Amino acid sequence: MPAHIRAMVTTRFAPSPTGRLHLGHAYSAILAHDVARARGGRFLLRIEDIDGTRSRPEHVHAIIDDLAWLGLTWDGPVVFQSQRLDRYAAALDRLRGLGLLYRCYCTRAEIAEAMSAPHGPAAVYPGTCRKAPKRDAPHCWRLDMAAAVTRTGPLTWQNHGRTILADPQAQGDVVLARKDAPASYHLAVTVDDAAQGVTDIVRGRDLFEATHIHRLLQALLDLPVPAYRHHDLLTGPDGERLAKRHGAPSLAAMREAGEDGAALAERLRAGRA
Repeated sequence: MPAHIRAMVTTRFAPSPTGRLHLGHAYSAILAHDVARARGGRFLLRIEDIDGTRSRPEHVHAIIDDLAWLGLTWDGPVVFQSQRLDRYAAALDRLRGLGLLYRCYCTRAEIAEAMSAPHGPAAVYPGTCRKAPKRDAPHCWRLDMAAAVTRTGPLTWQNHGRTILADPQAQGDVVLARKDAPASYHLAVTVDDAAQGVTDIVRGRDLFEATHIHRLLQALLDLPVPAYRHHDLLTGPDGERLAKRHGAPSLAAMREAGEDGAALAERLRAGRA
């Protein structure tokens, strides 16, 4: 990639097509869009559709229509994670070659039981399968966190220009490839942001803790480190986060009801839903 492209401010919005976008999504997309446009940069749209059991084509079309209704434009073609599986496989192969991955055969029920044992609940996966013998059974791939952190040493990242000391160990041995998906969110988003030249990641503060993992993966895979801007989440009058599970209206419903998307975008820019 040419140097002038690498240096250009690049942000992205990366929704999963597992449901309709709501106001919280719109707020995050607008902030990412505006950071890029204010600095003459690029704004990318990536569809994170590797969850084959929940992703739906109709939601992809709705996402594109919703963003256009808000007045947002993006640069280049829409990128789909489902078309990038070879990149995730290569990253997994590299980590496997470093001896940093292990197979985990545990079911969700077994993990829940282990994390609520009588001697005290575990905050993270207790490493049950870390030394388990290889067998022919469904499994995910987990990162041996202790070994990974030992390999990289201390790491930092920037959030709104403030230096943050990475603490990936607080997350335990995270899953990097699920039993039912070729890559976890952590792995796919880290690989894609680097491949697309994303320089500034604008996303909600609910993903702040995940960034510790992403910073570790960047170091392990020799990937560039973007700047982060974790923004506050939109909340309703009751203080609850505006999200689908809390009854936030979908953008599609608002669009179909005849609301003005551009006017809504301006309200969101002003911090008003």
